[in-house]
Amino acid sequence: MTFKAPDSLAEQIAQHLSERIIRGELRAGERIQEQKVTQLLNVSRGSVREALLILERRHLIIIQPRRGAQVSELTAHNVKSLYALVVELYGLLACTVARGWREQSELEPFVDIQKRLSSNFQQGDINAFVDNSFDIMRAAYGFSNNPYLQQSVENLLPAISRTYYLAFERRRSEMGQFINSFTRLLQAIIERDENQAREVLKGYCAHNSKLVLAALAER
Repeated sequence: MTFKAPDSLAEQIAQHLSERIIRGELRAGERIQEQKVTQLLNVSRGSVREALLILERRHLIIIQPRRGAQVSELTAHNVKSLYALVVELYGLLACTVARGWREQSELEPFVDIQKRLSSNFQQGDINAFVDNSFDIMRAAYGFSNNPYLQQSVENLLPAISRTYYLAFERRRSEMGQFINSFTRLLQAIIERDENQAREVLKGYCAHNSKLVLAALAER
């Protein structure tokens, strides 16, 4: 049995605010006022401050002296920088799975995620699709045995999620592209072909980065 402590109040507040930022309800440059959040959610100001520090660590807001917290800008430079790092981290995870699995049953969680993604795509459910896409990384954590890698990916997931929403809202067919890339990645992992796994990820990240940049240019 694995024990998982419930999320702290600050983490719950951070999750609530991050969802609003990721979905575009809170726009880039918009201020997040501690007092308003405190009153809206009926929580302590200390918990809100802690939540904002969590969001800053996850690259969704910036906190400036005397100006407080505001939603971070999703610029072309930020998108390119994010995906340059993401492709390396994803590559590390994929390679640890490729060289680490022993029994076919160990890969069943990935097959299950693949099925859920297909169902989300058919239903046009972007929210569930993005959530399930990140389950791929979490299913890989057990193979890496690297807490630093896991923490780095987790802190970047909200920023990545923000770009996914932007891309999928612009072209929902891109969910199908994601599934195709994941299918090819899973095949490379089954064959223990680390080079191919990295190439698949490199191609997908380059494609998605271009899509997000195009969406930003249209704003």
